[in-house]
Amino acid sequence: VQLQAFGGGLVQAGGSLRLSCVASGRTFSNYAMGWFRQAPGKEREFVASISWNGVSTNYADSVKGRFAISRDNAKNTLYLQMSSLKLEDTAVYYCAVSSVAVVTRSINLYSAWGQGTLVTVSS
Repeated sequence: VQLQAFGGGLVQAGGSLRLSCVASGRTFSNYAMGWFRQAPGKEREFVASISWNGVSTNYADSVKGRFAISRDNAKNTLYLQMSSLKLEDTAVYYCAVSSVAVVTRSINLYSAWGQGTLVTVSS
C-alpha cells in the first residue's frame, strides 16, 4: 500500500496550487480519502475529506470556499485544488485513505498515509 503526494511548492499569497495523490498497491475506490496538513510546531489537522464515490465532501472551516477535494477512482488519484492561498496555509500536506466509505474528519479512521508534500505560501 503506497500513497504518493506531489504538487507542493512555493506560491505567493492569493495564488493557487493543485495537489495530487496517487494510490497504488490496492484499490481505494471503496473508501473515503482525505487531506491533512501539519504546520511547523503544530499538530496534524484535518483539511478535507471525500466519500468513496466522490459525492460527499467535507472541509475544515479554515479552507471552506477556497479548497476543493476531488478524486478519480479509475486512476486511483486524489486531488486538492487550493485557491486564494494564505500565509497560514503553509504546511506539509498529507493524503490518506480511511477505513470507512463516508467522509470523516477523524484522523484515527485513516489507515494509510502518504509521505507529504510541502506547500509554502509567501507574502
